[in-house]
Amino acid sequence: MTVVTRFAPSPTGFLHIGGGRTALFNWLYARGRGGKMLLRIEDTDRERSTQAAIDAILDGLKWLGVTWDGDTVYQFARSQRHREVVEQLLAAGRAYRCYASPEELAQMREAARREGRAKLYDGRWRDRDPSEAPPGVKPAIRLKAPLTGETIIEDQVQGRVVWQNENLDDLVLLRSDGTPTYMLAVVVDDHDMTITHVIRGDDHLTNAARQKQIYDALGWPVPIMAHIPLIHGPDGSKLSKRHGALGIDAYRAMGYLPAALRNYLVRLGWSHGDQEIFSTEEMIAAFDLPQIGRSPARFDLAKLENLNGHYIRQTSDAQLLEAIEKLLPHLADGAEIAAKMMPSVRKQWLAAMPSLKERAKTLLEIIDGARFLWADRPIQLDEKAEGILNEDARTLLRGVAAELAHVEPWTVETTEHALRGFAERHGAKLGAVAQPLRAALTGRTTSPGIFEVLTVLGKTESLGRLADRLGDQTAH
Repeated sequence: MTVVTRFAPSPTGFLHIGGGRTALFNWLYARGRGGKMLLRIEDTDRERSTQAAIDAILDGLKWLGVTWDGDTVYQFARSQRHREVVEQLLAAGRAYRCYASPEELAQMREAARREGRAKLYDGRWRDRDPSEAPPGVKPAIRLKAPLTGETIIEDQVQGRVVWQNENLDDLVLLRSDGTPTYMLAVVVDDHDMTITHVIRGDDHLTNAARQKQIYDALGWPVPIMAHIPLIHGPDGSKLSKRHGALGIDAYRAMGYLPAALRNYLVRLGWSHGDQEIFSTEEMIAAFDLPQIGRSPARFDLAKLENLNGHYIRQTSDAQLLEAIEKLLPHLADGAEIAAKMMPSVRKQWLAAMPSLKERAKTLLEIIDGARFLWADRPIQLDEKAEGILNEDARTLLRGVAAELAHVEPWTVETTEHALRGFAERHGAKLGAVAQPLRAALTGRTTSPGIFEVLTVLGKTESLGRLADRLGDQTAH
């Protein structure tokens, strides 16, 4: 048997972080067994489905590195096939036409609530003669579900799940306007796409019982089911906007690497001993459904940040710069930064990258740390830098500028030798010299190491920035 999984999002918004994990789990399970993962866009809700959401889902999956096999299937385009299946069920006596009015259905729901019954529909049209149908009323088509016994799912994550059939309704397959319901469409599509494994959130677990009844009515094999727990926030409540960004696109814009997010998502609810860091190849080889826990996974942004920092440090400088350039279109000031990315700036950025990435946890932190490279002169000072560059500091920097003017060649080693020598002769600690120099060159009190800053900027630019600051007597 060839394993075939599917990811089937509804295009009513962005690709949620939980959807990204579901897609990843389906992809890993199929890839690890030489199978296929298919993509189906469940766009039957015509009012809420949008092309923008479809584009966001496809783009988010590609960025995350989750690929699918074959063409994308669009559920709405298969409506005629769904209706054909309903006709088969009617012909086989496994479905029936229901002429209950909206008012009658409302009364049934109210009565069920009053009596504490889970079953809302009373089956009044289940065995009635079609000749009793009211004239001019278009019926809905309902499944003739079993009235006794049990519906059982042997779930790969949840274990054996049992429903009493007496509590399950004759669910609607086709609405009175002729549109197929979600329950029917999912079953027909999964069958026609030869899906062998349905891996999805456990909010679909009750749907599994209803869908199994449709499979049974059609005499079709039921796919292996695996309902994975939802992702909760750090406080244990259902993940919401107050816990942080929710869309895959938001995490990209926050400067996370796809490999880091994949690694983080795979460990949300799935365990493989004590291992935390996984290459994609290791994930594919190790991932299996029984290792997924039944309890909701907790999303921890600090843990994701630390993991992302690890991946940043493991990524080559050139690859990081490429990732940053791909990120720029998704940032508010990305176009402005991109305009500054001349070959000379790219060369400086690459030279500064080893120091920039050492402490960074996101690409945004790298970008922020590199802003001094392309900053317009005279460099603007932030509040802390402003506080450091008092009259005493500027007096010190005049001596530093004079010392650096004689340095040849201009390297990390020669600038370090010059600054250490200057500090020693003036009875000062190196930090007392480096900090005002850093403020004058970058406008900040934090940056890569001061010798790296000097080397990356070059002699002409470094001395020019010092001259800007020391000649600006009115600004302080």
